[in-house]
Amino acid sequence: MKKFNTTAVCIPSKHYMVDLTDRVKEIKELVDEGKYFTINRARQYGKTTTLKALQKSLSEEYVVLNFSFEGITNAGYQTEGEFVQSFSRLTLDQKEFFGVDIPDKTVERFENFCLGEPKTLKMDELYRTFRRWIAGKEKPVVMIIDEVDSATNNQVFLDFLGLLRDGYISRESDGAPAFQSVILAGVTDVKHLKAKIRSYDEHKVNSPWNIATDFDIDMSLSQSGIKNMLDEYEEEHHTGMKTEEISSYIRRYTNGYPYLVSRICQIIDEKLVPAALETSTEAWSLYGVDEAIKRILQEDNTFFDSVMGKLVNMPRLKDSLRDILMKGEIIAYLPDDEEQRLLRMYGFIVNDHNTVAVSNKIFEMRLYNYFIGESKKNNDMKQLASADKSVFVT
Repeated sequence: MKKFNTTAVCIPSKHYMVDLTDRVKEIKELVDEGKYFTINRARQYGKTTTLKALQKSLSEEYVVLNFSFEGITNAGYQTEGEFVQSFSRLTLDQKEFFGVDIPDKTVERFENFCLGEPKTLKMDELYRTFRRWIAGKEKPVVMIIDEVDSATNNQVFLDFLGLLRDGYISRESDGAPAFQSVILAGVTDVKHLKAKIRSYDEHKVNSPWNIATDFDIDMSLSQSGIKNMLDEYEEEHHTGMKTEEISSYIRRYTNGYPYLVSRICQIIDEKLVPAALETSTEAWSLYGVDEAIKRILQEDNTFFDSVMGKLVNMPRLKDSLRDILMKGEIIAYLPDDEEQRLLRMYGFIVNDHNTVAVSNKIFEMRLYNYFIGESKKNNDMKQLASADKSVFVT
């Protein structure tokens, strides 16, 4: 039996994927235009799966280097030379394990970097090696770097971004060889990286990545996308589900957050029968979706550990969310407000008619439970209710 799989960013497993064709087409247009841009979305929001689909789409017209910075350990960021060696190894892996066409002379240069003494290696020599290769390629070269969050606290990575920026500028002004497009993917918005390294009183928005084009493509899952996936599932399993109704209901509670859509489907497919319901027909119903949501609200998993951990580590963000949920405060949506920017970046809030709203109903309910439990511990639930009874009761 084909199963739903939450490790797939877009919902079901490889057998039941939401069609990413339109999304990939939009991103490819940015690449074709030679744009450098970032894809920063919350955890498990479809970034890696989208990038893999994009790489496949680009492969006929471009040479695509698809890196993940999870492949660089902390030691690789300690000095400029160690970063050069780590990045060289990632590049050699592209040829050895993924078949990327890199000429022998370029491979030799990267191998020499790996064998050299770190203190003698310079970042600009690494980039010059890329430029020499790009100058001799018939196909333009695209660089994709996933999981850039692992590098965001390191000055050497900012120096590397600075070189990419200079290459882009010289390409535009002088026609110098440079990457066709550079795509950085992660949770953190790289335009704010210096704020994590420089002291607070320094200019926080002086990013080495100010050449980046805004990335406004919707990465959430639409109702039609969810429905098409459920239609494919229904064609094989014949549960009798009303896919239009169920996809609308799932979208209502998740707002298209890929992990949550996937998790609901996985629980219905794997957990409800026979533990809670007798048949798949009963499971694939509005009641079955409700049962799956109840389990999500109660379960302990790494996704919610990561999400709620942000609030533990950032008390001001927790207080802002608490005011929205528990006190019913209406807060204007401010795109330049630092706290709201962080809440958006971590997937907690969205713009709802120019006011701040929690990004989906499941997050809202999970956060309610969290704040109520915290209030009971602090014995302040009664005080909260007394302060504004009408809001509390509502």
